[in-house]
Amino acid sequence: MQSEYQHLIDLSDYPVSWWNDLVELGAKIKENPQEYAHECDGKIMATLFYEPSTRTQMSFQTAMLRLGGRIIGFDNPANSSVSKGETIKDTTKIVSNYADILVIRHPVAGAAKAASLSADCPVINAGDGGHLHPTQTLTDLLTLKIEKNTLSGLTIGMCGDLINGRTVHSLCKALSMFRGNRFIFISTPELMMPAYIKDIIKANGSTYEEVNTLEEAIGKLDVLYMTRIQQERFASREEYLAQKNTYVLDRKKMLLAKKDMIVLHPLPRVDEITVEVDDDRRAMYFTQAKYGVFARMALIMTILNSKKGSETLKGKVYAGVRCDNPRCITNHEEYLPKSFRAGGDETLLECEYCDERKLI
Repeated sequence: MQSEYQHLIDLSDYPVSWWNDLVELGAKIKENPQEYAHECDGKIMATLFYEPSTRTQMSFQTAMLRLGGRIIGFDNPANSSVSKGETIKDTTKIVSNYADILVIRHPVAGAAKAASLSADCPVINAGDGGHLHPTQTLTDLLTLKIEKNTLSGLTIGMCGDLINGRTVHSLCKALSMFRGNRFIFISTPELMMPAYIKDIIKANGSTYEEVNTLEEAIGKLDVLYMTRIQQERFASREEYLAQKNTYVLDRKKMLLAKKDMIVLHPLPRVDEITVEVDDDRRAMYFTQAKYGVFARMALIMTILNSKKGSETLKGKVYAGVRCDNPRCITNHEEYLPKSFRAGGDETLLECEYCDERKLI
């Protein structure tokens, strides 16, 4: 299915050269943001935020305002027709008539791709459930490029909720495309990185190892990416409490780290980084959030200036086959085509919305 608009649903839909161009543009904007103050004069961005957000929503709004554009949208679906049962298709179709670009965050995996099927303007995925968060990844790549001066040859530790962490999923997929990167996954068995992400890392020629404690990994790292144990992704509070406070970065653990290691976090934090770490020069998470504005300014400009449409669904529908993931948008909005990518013998299918695998 071909769209006349250029969307950003998954960074993997674009070549690494495209990511590099965006990172380079973001770095230029950081040095002289005023030079870009009128790039979006007369343009309107709609933000459809179906779940709470501070940094992503405000950084997108700030980015558009700094580019000279304007903003419409909602940050609480209860204040929109969504509360009356309106589908993503109808909401997207209506709002995209009022805007030049649409940014969506949704608690269900694949929702951004679903929105792109009906939108009459470009769609940007600002996070879809525990699946992907490509604009956070662009922020992370810009931060690494500025602070480490490279995107290659790094040892990156991912710590915390790796099964539900859309930020680490997107970042692993991206950084595995750069030569010589190595990953260390630090989590409990219940929160391990999904198999499909590990398969992508191996297929791209990168390596990974899995450990249970922060202490055994931190001394090897160039980058430590901490994540929050996400209460909203657990089926019950009991399951959440069983994992809460498993990993806490404090001053004592920072003494084990390299002097030039940097600490990133997509934020918000709860208690996984103590406030004493904030004063360590290696703590880059607040600077990282600041860089998010420059990354999103670069993205908005690039998407709006693009003339080439993108392919939204590349797979096919198999009679009677549905995604097994209860958190997939296709199991919430029945009208959507149940499209799958297939391997050579078409016995292993992968949902195009949430990447869940299915044997047939």
